[in-house]
Amino acid sequence: MLSIGMSKEKSTIITEEQTAIRMHSGGLHVLATPAMIALMEEAALESVSSALEPGQTTVGTLVNIQHIAPTPVGSTVKAVAKLIEIDRKRLVFEVEAFDEKEKIGCGTHERFIVSSTSFQEKCDQKLQ
Repeated sequence: MLSIGMSKEKSTIITEEQTAIRMHSGGLHVLATPAMIALMEEAALESVSSALEPGQTTVGTLVNIQHIAPTPVGSTVKAVAKLIEIDRKRLVFEVEAFDEKEKIGCGTHERFIVSSTSFQEKCDQKLQ
């Protein structure tokens, strides 16, 4: 059962593939904002997945994130997602990210509960 306060932490060691220059989101060898956001989304997804009905998942629909400090390759980054609002199928998370030295990002992330099969079928119809 979904409940306010559900949370999850996800950590990763930053590699060259996650840099701004490699992800084409900037010109430096630092953690790319899209990579940080992906880790935040992963934490949010996993924080509620065990509480969903069989055949359901969540999809990200909105991110409002500040990337407030750079992180070098080789550093460990931890993302934390906490469920702060439930509005029927809409879920809102408070998200934060930290490296070994400081908070590097924060904001909110919104996800919707969907039927995995129906959602994939609707997407696949675009190929016809």
